[in-house]
Amino acid sequence: MKKLTITINDGIANVTIDNPPANILTIDLINEVNAFVLSLKGDRDTKVVVFKSSNENFFSAHLDLNLINGTQEGQAGCIEFIEMIKNIKAMKQLSIAFVDGIARGGGNEFVMACDLAYGTENAAFAQPELNVNIPTGGQGGVQFARRMGKGKALQALLVGNDFTAQQAEALNIITQFIPKAEAEAFLNQLLLVTGKLELRDIGMYKDIIAVSIQDEAAGIALELRHFFERAKEEKTKAIIWAFLKHGGQTEREANDFQGVFADTAAELAG
Repeated sequence: MKKLTITINDGIANVTIDNPPANILTIDLINEVNAFVLSLKGDRDTKVVVFKSSNENFFSAHLDLNLINGTQEGQAGCIEFIEMIKNIKAMKQLSIAFVDGIARGGGNEFVMACDLAYGTENAAFAQPELNVNIPTGGQGGVQFARRMGKGKALQALLVGNDFTAQQAEALNIITQFIPKAEAEAFLNQLLLVTGKLELRDIGMYKDIIAVSIQDEAAGIALELRHFFERAKEEKTKAIIWAFLKHGGQTEREANDFQGVFADTAAELAG
């Protein structure tokens, strides 16, 4: 990998994008992202993937404009970009984008492909493709429509203006605005919890949410199926037994819920 720096520890993969000067999504970078994401298909140990940037100004400026030329080579590169977006969305792992700079065009589509996305006061998000006479190509328009509704999406796509992280949170472009001074502590706490999950836990809720967005009744049915399957597991029985042993459903739970769970975890670990 020449454009990505990847470190994996305790189930967490930190992926840092480094493609000067503006983290343009060139074919080399796209290929590296695709190669890494596809390498995780059989990986049961990696639970969470965090995408960051080494560039203090850009998460990713946009797709390489040299690929938008109508040639077979250019179209092939654009198809690889489209596949990259699909591959990120299809990951079994929990994908997180941490944005401390600009993410426009394909860069913003990269961010929206992730399961969770966080932006600081330095972040900006936009789909300004009409400035170069093209529509969005990596699901930007589709995602804006689904997340914002007709009027707000149409305005955002026609004007192509930047949104701050606070605005992006309000419009559901990202999950949450996090002040940079608080970002490290926030991410560490998030990763402490999600990194301990089983991959099937993440996949279960990703499936329930995806189905529920399309069809409420189907989502209800899928949720109940998972509920009854998990209820029969020995792991579930052991956790509930330990939880009740250490004060679950008593006054202690009312006053010290986290303590009950801490003792439950210690019991099971022992």
